[in-house]
Amino acid sequence: MTYLDDNLCKKYIRMITNIVILSLVICISLAFWIISMTASTYYGNLHPISPWRWLFSVVVPVLIVSNGFKKKSLDHSGALGGGQRNWLQVFCNGAIPTELALLYMIENGPGEIPIDFSKQHTASWMCLSLLAALASCAGDTWASEIGPVLSKSPPRLITTWEKVPTGTNGGVTVVGLASSLLGGTFVGIAYFLTQLIFVNDLDISAPQWPIIAFGGLAGLLGSIVDSYLGATMQFTGLDESTGMVVNSPTNEVKHIAGKPILDNNAVNLFSSVLIALLLPTAAWGFWPRE
Repeated sequence: MTYLDDNLCKKYIRMITNIVILSLVICISLAFWIISMTASTYYGNLHPISPWRWLFSVVVPVLIVSNGFKKKSLDHSGALGGGQRNWLQVFCNGAIPTELALLYMIENGPGEIPIDFSKQHTASWMCLSLLAALASCAGDTWASEIGPVLSKSPPRLITTWEKVPTGTNGGVTVVGLASSLLGGTFVGIAYFLTQLIFVNDLDISAPQWPIIAFGGLAGLLGSIVDSYLGATMQFTGLDESTGMVVNSPTNEVKHIAGKPILDNNAVNLFSSVLIALLLPTAAWGFWPRE
C-alpha cells in the first residue's frame, strides 16, 4: 500500500506542477500582449498583436513539449527551458532566436513589417538574422535525424571526404545535406506564409519570395558549418572493446576525427551565431529592391 500511495502522490504532484506551469505560461503570454498594446500606443504607427495570436504561440509550443515529453525526447529541464534534450540543449538552439526577437521588439515594436532593406534596413536585418538562426537549427536537426535513417551509404567526413562510421561528428551524406536544405526551406515557407497573412504593406514593398530561398540556404549552410566544427573541434573515436562511436578520448578508444575542444551544445551555438550574423549581411547585397 505504501508503494501505491507513493506513486499516487507523485502523479498528483506532477499533475499540479503541470497545471502551475501552464497557468504561468498563459499569464506570461497575457503580459506580453499587454506590453505589445502599450508599445503599439508608444510607437503610434504599429498595430498591436492579436491576443488570439499570442494564445496560439503559447498553446502550440505547450502541445509540442507535452508530446516530446510523452515520447521521452525531452526531459523536465528541457520542457521548462523550451537521447532526451535538456535545458542546455534547448538553450543553445533557442537562445539566439529569442534574443533577436526581443531586440527586434525593443527596436521596432511588436508589429511585423515586410523585409525591405531600402526602407527598413535594421529591422530587415534582424528578421533575416532570426530566420537564419531558426533555419540553421532546423537544417542541422533534419540532417541528423533523417540522414542516418534514409541514407544507404556510410557518411563521409566533411574535411577529408573519407568514409566514417555512422555517428561520427562531422560526417555528412547527400541525403543529410538535402534534408538540411529542406528543413531550412520549411522554416522559410512558414515565415513567408506568416508575412502574407499578417503584413499589410506587401504591395508597396520589395518582393518577399526570397525568404523561402534564404531559409533553405541558411539550413544547408548551418548544417555544413555545424559538420565542419564537429569534424575539427569535437572528438570522435571508436571504442574497440564495444565497437561503438564515442566522444571521449580514452586508452581503449581509436581516434577517428576532431579534437576535444567543444561539445555538441557549443558547436550548435557557434554555428547558429555564425549563420545568424553572416547570412543577413550577405542577403542585403542581392535582396530585390522595390
